[in-house]
Amino acid sequence: MAKFYGIGTGPGDSKLVTIEAAERLGKLAILYTPQPKKGGDSLAKKIVAPYLKDSLIIKERHFPMSYNKEEKKLAWEEIAAEIKTDINQGHDVGFITLGDPMIFSTYSYLLELLKGEVETVTLAGISSFANIASRIELPLVMEEESFAVIPVTAGSEKIEQALNLFDTIVLMKAASNLPLVKNLLKKTNLLDSAVVVSDVAMSTEKIIYGMQEINPEEKMSYFTTIIVKKRKEQ
Repeated sequence: MAKFYGIGTGPGDSKLVTIEAAERLGKLAILYTPQPKKGGDSLAKKIVAPYLKDSLIIKERHFPMSYNKEEKKLAWEEIAAEIKTDINQGHDVGFITLGDPMIFSTYSYLLELLKGEVETVTLAGISSFANIASRIELPLVMEEESFAVIPVTAGSEKIEQALNLFDTIVLMKAASNLPLVKNLLKKTNLLDSAVVVSDVAMSTEKIIYGMQEINPEEKMSYFTTIIVKKRKEQ
């Protein structure tokens, strides 16, 4: 029976795709790739390109990055219906997503729509923050330490709460509001405890230790993550 596979590509380097994911990619009949904007290139597609067979059918589909929930819901439902049709015709279908499929991924919405309708399999990928932690050799959690992952789009109240309550805080989608992040880190005395990483595992990777000298008005890559690790005395 044909199945639907959600496949994490990892953060940016093709070598970080898992063996399981690479093997599955080579067996698919159809692969759906997300487009951040219509006609735009898919980073996820570039990452997995070395593992795709020539006969693979690739379907690039646009997922609206919109605050209009109805617009997004309609797009997800249309794509899910198309995937279901492909699977019912006997084709193994994959959907690729940056990082891990279970962390801030559009795949989760497709999974919700398709689970119970078709057989689904999710293949884990290396998350951006896990890769960053290894890249800078910073343990995310040790012993009784606590750990939180929060998108900057969650707003100042939730971010400040996380900064006060947890030992290690990962701020995803950090480029969306750097002024807010810098103000909150200054307020909580954590500017020197932050590591800012853009485009991890890509040729354009950039690592900055501390946020004291960062101009919050400066434009940073969409793929920017900040890890805040408190010192023991904080």
